[in-house]
Amino acid sequence: MRFMFAFILMVAGVFFIDRAIKDLFLQGFYWESRCITLGYVLNKGVAFSMFAFLGTSLKWILLVLVIGAFIYVWHERMLQFHPLLFGILFGAALGNLYDRFVYGGVIDYVYWHCWFDFAIFNFADVMIDVAVGLLIYLHFRKK
Repeated sequence: MRFMFAFILMVAGVFFIDRAIKDLFLQGFYWESRCITLGYVLNKGVAFSMFAFLGTSLKWILLVLVIGAFIYVWHERMLQFHPLLFGILFGAALGNLYDRFVYGGVIDYVYWHCWFDFAIFNFADVMIDVAVGLLIYLHFRKK
């Protein structure tokens, strides 16, 4: 059960780092350069504001998806092989879910605007991408 300790520690760590950063932006932190703007934006959708039309239903749909993903990972015993990566993934997902239930949308704050307009995102989004990317890499590396 050492993997559960590592998993829970990573979930908590990512969640609280995400909350701390978002709290800075809720308190009004703002910074701008030629290519990057760091400032508060409330995203009521998912990536690129998709599905914002679902309104408050979106948070419940995402909650069911996160719970379903956790049940699948637990049932397939994947958690014991990659507790840190799944901890990052679920900690970040919980960080964004928390925002949806408390603020009505996800707090985003990083906007890249040099050479092309890119989506506005946050720490949790990056951690989800990192965890999924590494899980995919590990999956294909085995084969």
